[in-house]
Amino acid sequence: MALNIALTKGRLEISSLDLFEKAGFNCSFRNNKGRKLIFKDLDNDISYFLVKANDAITYVEHGVADLAVVGKDSLLESSSNYYELLDLNIGKCKFILAGLKDNNIFSNSGHIKIATKYPKVAKGYFKTKNMDVEIIKIEGSVEIAPLIGLCNGIVDIMETGTTLKENGLIVLDEILNISARLIANRASFNLKQKEIVNFLERISSIC
Repeated sequence: MALNIALTKGRLEISSLDLFEKAGFNCSFRNNKGRKLIFKDLDNDISYFLVKANDAITYVEHGVADLAVVGKDSLLESSSNYYELLDLNIGKCKFILAGLKDNNIFSNSGHIKIATKYPKVAKGYFKTKNMDVEIIKIEGSVEIAPLIGLCNGIVDIMETGTTLKENGLIVLDEILNISARLIANRASFNLKQKEIVNFLERISSIC
């Protein structure tokens, strides 16, 4: 049976297809894809479609996609109604707590506000620190929030730290290392077990 695989658009899409090619899958469509969002590997009976990370999870949960490649950052904020099969060791970065140099969050006795795109991760982190903080959900560039006085610090993902430095922020703590994962629809894992296991074995042999 055919496999439908959702890929997170952008850098993770590129890294995913690099990995699949190394495993022997035909990803030649990437050389001339234009603005198309759905592609086929006819040699292996696989259809790929490109979506945002949170949508990839939704497609898997609803069975539209059998598999998806999604960053662990997005998975930690989701409902977990899927199987997490494999750490692909791509898209590596880390969750960090950051703030302005002169604002030590851990010694601040006043009301602490933290801005983040990842409220579940932030709440879980500060719970381990026994700190009661106000979490403010931000959808855009979270680095601006402490600069304009919205919050005392941010919880975000970091690859190189360049954006933080350019905005005068420093890393106060490293929370968690993350990477991209292969997830599967629960029903698909039973109905298409042979195809999924074959795909999984080929990918796991090189990552």
